[in-house]
Amino acid sequence: MSSHLHHFRVWRGDDTKGELVDYPVEVNEGEVVLDVIHRLQATEAGDLAVRWNCKAGKCGSCSAEINGRPRLMCMTRMNTFDDAEVVTVTPLRSFPVIRDLVTDVSFNYTKAREIPSFTPPEGVAPGEYRMAQVDVERSQEFRKCIECYLCQNTCHVVRDHEENKEAFAGPRYLMRMAELDMHPLDAHGNRAVEAQEEHGLGFCNITKCCTEVCPEHIKITDNALIPLKERAVDRKYDPLVWLGDKIFRRSGS
Repeated sequence: MSSHLHHFRVWRGDDTKGELVDYPVEVNEGEVVLDVIHRLQATEAGDLAVRWNCKAGKCGSCSAEINGRPRLMCMTRMNTFDDAEVVTVTPLRSFPVIRDLVTDVSFNYTKAREIPSFTPPEGVAPGEYRMAQVDVERSQEFRKCIECYLCQNTCHVVRDHEENKEAFAGPRYLMRMAELDMHPLDAHGNRAVEAQEEHGLGFCNITKCCTEVCPEHIKITDNALIPLKERAVDRKYDPLVWLGDKIFRRSGS
C-alpha cells in the first residue's frame, strides 16, 4: 500500500480562542479525512477533539468543514485532493465551538422539540393505520436523513445571521414538517401555514445550499421546502380554500 505525507491544517481551540495548526501527516491509499484525523490523534495531537461513531456515512457525527465545504469526514476521500493541496479542517461554522472540531449542536434539538409530533386521527388505534403505498413513498425520501446537520449549518439564513436562529427551524426541521404535512393520517392541522407563521419557512429563499451538502442526496428544496411553501400559500390565500375552511368550521364537523 502506497503512502505519502500530506499537509493538513486543523482548527484547534475552544469557545474563547483558537487557531489553525499545520500538521504533516501520513496518508495511505484508500483513506478518508477521518482516518487522517485519527492518525493525528494517535501521533502528533493526542488531545484533538472530534466526534465520530460509525465511519460509514450513516451516523452523522463527524460533520466538519473541509476546505470550507461542509462535509462528513468519513465520506471525504483523500484521493479527491492533489498531493500538494493543503487540506483545511474546521468546525461547523453555524454552531458554537466546544473544542477543536466539536461544536454545540443543541440548537437543532431545540428546534426538533418545537415541532408538534405526528397526531393520529381520532378513533383509529395504533395497528389500525392504513396508508396507500404512494403516500408512503412520497415522504420516504425524507426519512433517509441522518441528522448530520450539514444542511442546518450551511443554510445562510442562520450561517450569516445568528439573530435568525430563534425564529427559524432550518431545512432539516422544515423538511420534517413537510413530511408530516404529506402524511394522510396526520390530524394535527395545517402544518404548512404553521411552518410559515411559526417556524420561519418564509426565511427560506430556495438557494438549494441545503440540498447541495446533503450526504444522503435528499432533494430537500425541490421535494420538501418548495411544495411546503406552495401549500402554505394555497391554504392561506386561496379564496376558495378560505371559504371552504369557513364553511367547514361553521358546520362544526
